[in-house]
This record gives sequence, structure tokens and C-alpha cells, in this order.
Amino acid sequence: MTEFFNTTLGLPYGWSWFLATIAGILLIALPLMLTVAMIIYADRKIWAAMALRRGPNVVGPFGLLQSFADGLKVFLQETIIPSAANRGLFLLAPIITFTVALIVWAVVPFDAGVVLADINVGLLYVLAASSLGVYGIIIAGWASNSKYPFYSALRAAAQMVSYEVAIGFILISVVLYAGSFNLSQIVMAQKGHIFGVINGFGLNPLFLPMAVMFFISSLAETQRAPFDLTEAESELVAGYQTEYSSMSFALYWLGEYANVILMCVLNATLFWGGWLPPIDWAPLYAVPGIIWLFLKMCLFFFFFSWVKATVPRYRYDQLMRLGWKVFLPVSLFWVFLVSGILMFDRVGVEGAGGRGITTAHAQAPARAGVEL
Repeated sequence: MTEFFNTTLGLPYGWSWFLATIAGILLIALPLMLTVAMIIYADRKIWAAMALRRGPNVVGPFGLLQSFADGLKVFLQETIIPSAANRGLFLLAPIITFTVALIVWAVVPFDAGVVLADINVGLLYVLAASSLGVYGIIIAGWASNSKYPFYSALRAAAQMVSYEVAIGFILISVVLYAGSFNLSQIVMAQKGHIFGVINGFGLNPLFLPMAVMFFISSLAETQRAPFDLTEAESELVAGYQTEYSSMSFALYWLGEYANVILMCVLNATLFWGGWLPPIDWAPLYAVPGIIWLFLKMCLFFFFFSWVKATVPRYRYDQLMRLGWKVFLPVSLFWVFLVSGILMFDRVGVEGAGGRGITTAHAQAPARAGVEL
């Protein structure tokens, strides 16, 4: 796109790069906002179907415009700021949550070469940026000057720390096996991973437990049921959102669902082949990679909704126990297991060939995974 502005339109390179970057941001942000609106509708329809109800079916054909009607309603509402609240931080908190939910998408690859910023440390960027989202909740809890949002902020901080430690160890296993922090290279390392036919780490017995743990940790990171203790209405009214109204409340909803979609995409990207088709078969590559990624995202979102509609909320001690006594030791053990298998494979290569591990071997570890 930079070349188009520079060569075709004759703009200086600096302006061409700037306009191309803005265009790329809009090409991601605008469809994402439309997807969020539709995914909220899909969420409500899935819940309704599982409870034998109809769900939204009045506004627009099949109720498709319900999310837009809800958006118009909150837009027209009055913004109420509690008199004892810290006004600046109170208004800043939902903006932080919404903004952080968008900036992570800069490194998500939608297809081969289709990524806004294809940086070498893309996975570290995702971890760093997504961790900032909890600050919007913590600031809202403190700035509201109300006990229920404050309790919610404390819960969010403890929950984030508990599950991000396990997520970090899970991702270390993926990085060790793929040999890169770059998300595009992680996807390509999954090509033909199982018997040279199936794309993705997920069906590898070494990574299937990691994929399941990452999915469950994704629920906790996005405060989805059964980990929605930051918004537990039976205990905290609406948690950190209790004192919010109008567009401030809407920004929290948009940020929450943008994070949910992001976690669905990360599940697909890290363990299930990303933009690659499920099977490494030439005719399937005729389908654009972004379509495969979208279908996998929809599948994981269905799992998110399924869990929310069927699994009761955890008690707080159960949530902490799962994070610290189950996920943390298991993920740490798995790091040792994966690194041990890779070292064993390296020793085998040295013994067979009389030389050390090569860069090509480190960046194409699928040979070790096929035989598991």
C-alpha cells in the first residue's frame, strides 16, 4: 500500500507510509467494530437457543439490527458522573480498556503477509498490550469512589496475575517449538505438523493439554463466565461498571467483546493453524486465509458462548485454586517437558549427523511433532 501511494500517486515516501498505515488501521478497526456488533447479537442468540428462547428477533430482519439499536440507546443517554468520583480518571478508564483492546490487533496476521506490523516479537507485544487492559478496570474501581467497583478492581487485579502467569508458560512452550515470537512464523511452523497432513499444534498430544488450558485461561483473561467474578451481579451489582452509563458503559462492552474476539483469534493462531486450512491439501488453499481464520474464530466464539450459557460461576477460592494449584504447576511442567523433548531431538541430530542443531532445524520443528 505504501508503494501504491508512493509510485502511483507520486507522494513522498514519508507521507505514503503514513497514509498506508492509517488505511491499514482503518481496514482493521472498522470491520472489527462491525464484527463486535454482530458477535454481541450472535452471543445473545446462542444463549437464547440453549435456554429454548428466541433471543433478539424484532429490530431488523431476524433481529440483526438489535446491537445497533442498543448502541443508539446508550449514545442518547445522559452521562452521569458521581459527585464524589475522580472525574478525569473516571472518564479515562473506559477509554483505556477500549483502546488497549484495539492496539493488540496490530500484530495479528490475517493471512500470509496480511498484517499491520509483522514484528519479530509479536507474541510479546500481545502479552504486554493485553495486560494493560486490566488497568481500565482497576482505575474505574478506584475512581468511582464506590465499594462495589473497588471490590471488582481488586478481584480483576488478582485474577489477571493468577492466569497470566500460566498463559506465559503455555506460550513459552509454543515459542520453543516454533522457534520464533513472530505470529506469522508460528502459524507457518504448524503447516503439515501432524503426519505432514494436518495443520496446527492442537492435535499433537504434546500440545493438546496446552491448547485446552489456554482456552480456559482466555475465559479468565476476558472475565467471561465462569470467571466473571469482576461483574458478579449477585455480589457486586455490576462490578466496575456499576457507576457508568451512556457511552462510557458502551466502551466497556465494546472493549470486552473486542478482547473476546482477539482471544478467539489467538487460540486459532497459536494452536489450530491460524489462516491455514485444517488439512494441508492444495485445493483448500484456494480459499483465502482470512476466511479460514474467520471460521475458526467463529467456532471458538461459539465455545465461549456455550460455556457462558451452561457453566455456573466459580467461587473466588475455586478460581484462585484453579489458577495457582492446577494451571501454574501443569504449565511449568509442560515447559520442562517440551524443552526436554527438543533437547533430546537435538542430541539425536548431533549423534546421527555429527554436528549441532541447525537454524533450519530450529525453525522447522514439525519433524519432531509428527512422530508423537
